[in-house]
Amino acid sequence: MRLWQQIGVAAALSLAVLGPVQAQTAGGSAAAASAATQALPASKPYVIAQTYTLQSQVLNEQRELNIMLPEGYHEHPEMRYPVVYLLDGGQHEDFTHMAGAVQYASFSWVQRLPPVILVGIANTDRKRDMTFKASPKFVWPKWMHAYTDAYKNAGGSDAFIRYIETEVQPYVQQHFRTGPDKMLVGQSLAALLATEILLKKPALFNQYVMMSPSLWWDNQSLLKQAPQLLRNMPAAPMKVYLAVGNEGPEMVNDARALAALIRKHKPRNTQFVFEYLPKEDHGTILHPATLNAFAHFFPRPPEK
Repeated sequence: MRLWQQIGVAAALSLAVLGPVQAQTAGGSAAAASAATQALPASKPYVIAQTYTLQSQVLNEQRELNIMLPEGYHEHPEMRYPVVYLLDGGQHEDFTHMAGAVQYASFSWVQRLPPVILVGIANTDRKRDMTFKASPKFVWPKWMHAYTDAYKNAGGSDAFIRYIETEVQPYVQQHFRTGPDKMLVGQSLAALLATEILLKKPALFNQYVMMSPSLWWDNQSLLKQAPQLLRNMPAAPMKVYLAVGNEGPEMVNDARALAALIRKHKPRNTQFVFEYLPKEDHGTILHPATLNAFAHFFPRPPEK
């Protein structure tokens, strides 16, 4: 018996044993496999942003910026746009989903945000860049004991802030049509960094969105310095939003303490909003708080 005849007999016996239901399944699988081999229809990439690589002289490493331009940017060369700088802005961090939130907020029927340029500052060593150098007396909170090894390179925020000031902002201003407004958005360790910038170099941005700042770092030393640092804030108009969720007494109490200090010591021209969001936790606060901040900073005009 030839090979093809043997195969045919074997197939027939197999179908007889499997019965009609299993035979149909086998046939369906074959059809699906056949369909899968067919060429897909023509497609094109769905692009929401561009990634730009900078060789940072300050940090001595390559860094990435993910930048999304507002709708109509190229059609209206006369327009200049506010810039939202997003910490934790890598493609596999917060950039992609926050790009959707920014797009949604700037829709004409939503109007929680004007059209903006979104700049995601991607990380290479997050715990290094977002923490300042801790004192020798720093005592780790008990709930952080299992994670201390991840902070072995901590203490590099001075350099990272210089990178933002001397390389990131000039790069964006040189290559894109930016307006005067600059917003910084950060959560958790990124909010610790945003708080440090607000207190130590406030003129770098005129709008700050800080959620669940990790003020526990270095025995709350930044919180302890806040009263003196707030007295040095510029008199220029500024908008500051601070939020915390249901994230445990340490995180909540620290955020409330910072809010009280900002209210007490802020310059007259600083608009400040603090929100406690009890239905949110450390993992869910980013979107609702950011959208709330946009709404506070850019109130929707009254309907005519």
